[in-house]
Amino acid sequence: MSAVENTTKVPLPPMYYNLWGTPENAKPLGEDLKKLLVKVFGISGDVTPNLDSSHVKLEESHISAEHLAGLTKIVGEEYVTTEHEQRLRRAAGKSSADQLSFASGETVPAPDAIVAPANEDELLAILQYCSKEGIAVVPFSGGTSVVGGLRPLRGKFDSVISVDMARFNQLISIDEQSMTARFGAGIPGPEAEKLLHEKGYQIGHLPQSFPYAVLGGYAATRSSGQSSAGYGPFDQMVRHVRMVTPQGIWESSKAPFSAAGPDLRQLIIGSEGTFGIISEVTVNIHPVRETVRHEAFVFPDFATGAEALRKVTQAGTGVTVLRLSDEIESAMNLATVDNLGSEEKVGGCLAITMYEGSEEHTRLSHEETRNIMLANGATSLGAGPAEEWEKNRFNAPSLRDSLIVNEILSDTCETATDWSNLINLKTKVTEKMVARLTEGGKPALIMCHISHVCHAGASLYFTFVAKQDEDPVAQYFGAKQALLDAIEEVGGTVSHHHAVGTDHLSGMRWEIGDLGVTVLQSVKDALDPAGIMNPGKLIPQD
Repeated sequence: MSAVENTTKVPLPPMYYNLWGTPENAKPLGEDLKKLLVKVFGISGDVTPNLDSSHVKLEESHISAEHLAGLTKIVGEEYVTTEHEQRLRRAAGKSSADQLSFASGETVPAPDAIVAPANEDELLAILQYCSKEGIAVVPFSGGTSVVGGLRPLRGKFDSVISVDMARFNQLISIDEQSMTARFGAGIPGPEAEKLLHEKGYQIGHLPQSFPYAVLGGYAATRSSGQSSAGYGPFDQMVRHVRMVTPQGIWESSKAPFSAAGPDLRQLIIGSEGTFGIISEVTVNIHPVRETVRHEAFVFPDFATGAEALRKVTQAGTGVTVLRLSDEIESAMNLATVDNLGSEEKVGGCLAITMYEGSEEHTRLSHEETRNIMLANGATSLGAGPAEEWEKNRFNAPSLRDSLIVNEILSDTCETATDWSNLINLKTKVTEKMVARLTEGGKPALIMCHISHVCHAGASLYFTFVAKQDEDPVAQYFGAKQALLDAIEEVGGTVSHHHAVGTDHLSGMRWEIGDLGVTVLQSVKDALDPAGIMNPGKLIPQD
C-alpha cells in the first residue's frame, strides 16, 4: 500500500478508496464461499483487492489559483487541499459502479479541491462564494452513498469542490425533559451514540452504513436503520434541522407539532445536498436499552412469512427488529450457523426478530410477536441465528470488495410497496433482474429480504450476484434499470432508504410526476438560483 500524505488539517475520510471500510476490516472470501463461487461462477476466489492508490489516475484539478485563494481566505490554508489522496477518497461513493471505476484503468473524475469549514458562517461564505464564482459543490460526510450521490458532476460549471462536514462533529445539547439531542450534522453515528450512552441515552438508528455514516447524511438521504420496526426511520426521528443554502440559513420549525402550513422540514430531509448542506440535526432520543431478546424463525415460503410480518406490524407488538429473507438468501445465511438442528429446519425462509427496552416491555413484546409468528406458519429456531445476525450486521458490504476483484458483480437495491402488492413486486423485480443479468447464459443469483416494515407496507431489499461481463459498469446499471422497470410496471418506490442520487434518477419523474419535478426545481431555484448544489442528483432534467 502506498504511503498516504496529508499535509493539511482536512480530515482524511476513514473509508479506503476502493473498500467498504478499511484494510483492517476487509473480509476475505471463506473456503465454503470460494467453493460455491467456483461451482456457480467458475472463478478461483483467490484474488485480493489492490490497495495501492498511486495507480489510480484522477482528472487534473480544474480549479484556478484565484478560486483556491478565495476559498482559503474563508477557511484558512490548512482546510483547503488538492492532494491526490484527498481527492481520490471523495471521487465516488461505495456502489459497485463506483468501485469498478477505480480498477478500470481509465481516468476517474474527482473534485478539484476539498474545503472543510468549521462553522455555519464559513459554510455560508463558501456557498455564496461558489454561487458567485460558478463553482459546483458536492457535500461530503461519511462517503457511504451507494446510488451515485457523491459523484463530482460539474454540470455547466468549470470546477467542482467537495465540502467536507467532518468538523461539524459536536453534541451541542441534550434536552432531557423533551428527550431530544442537538448535534452538528457531521458527527458519525458511532460517536453520537457513544456521547449519548455516557449520559444514559441512545438514538437507535443503525443502518448498515452505521460504522461510517453521519447524522447529516442520514437526514439528507432519508435513511432507515435496521431497528426501524422499533424506532422508526430517520425522518421520523428528526425534530429540527438547519440547512445552509447559498441564499442563507434555513431551519425547520422547532415546535414538536405544528399546523402552520406544510412541514417544510420534509423538504430538507431527503434533499441530498441539492438545495444546501445540512449543518445541524436535533433528534429524538431514548434511554439506553435495558434488555435485549432475540429469536429466529423459519417459514415454509416467503409469502407465508410476509403475511406473518404484516400481522405482527399491524398488531403493534413493539418488536425492534423484524426481517424476513427469501429462500435463496436464507440458505446462504443458515448455512453459516452451526447449531440449527435438523436439515428440515435449514429450508424455507429465515426471519430475525429482536426486542429492546425494559425487562417487562421486551418480555411482553417478545411473547406477543412470537405467538403471532407461530400461529402463522413459523417454526422457532431459537435465539442463535438472530444473535449471529446482530453480531455481523455491519459486515456484509465488506464481502463485496472481495467479490468484485474476483470478477463477480455484487450489489444491492431496494424498493417498497403496500402489503397487498408486495409479492407481486418481488416476483416482477426478480423476473426482470434475472432476465437482464443472465443474458448470454451467464449465471446469476437474486436474493431478497424484507428489512423495514410499516402499517401499510414493507421494503424489499435485493442483492444481486453475477459473473462480470466485458462491461461490468454497464451490467450494474442494467440491473438497476431492471429494478426501475419493474417498479414502474407494477408499483413501488425508486428508493426506500438509499436516496436517489444519479443511479435511480431515471425513475423520479415516474414516481413524483411532472408537476412534482417542477415543485422540486422551484425549491432549488429559490434556495440555489445558480444551481451549484450537487448537480445531476435527485431532480431529473429534460
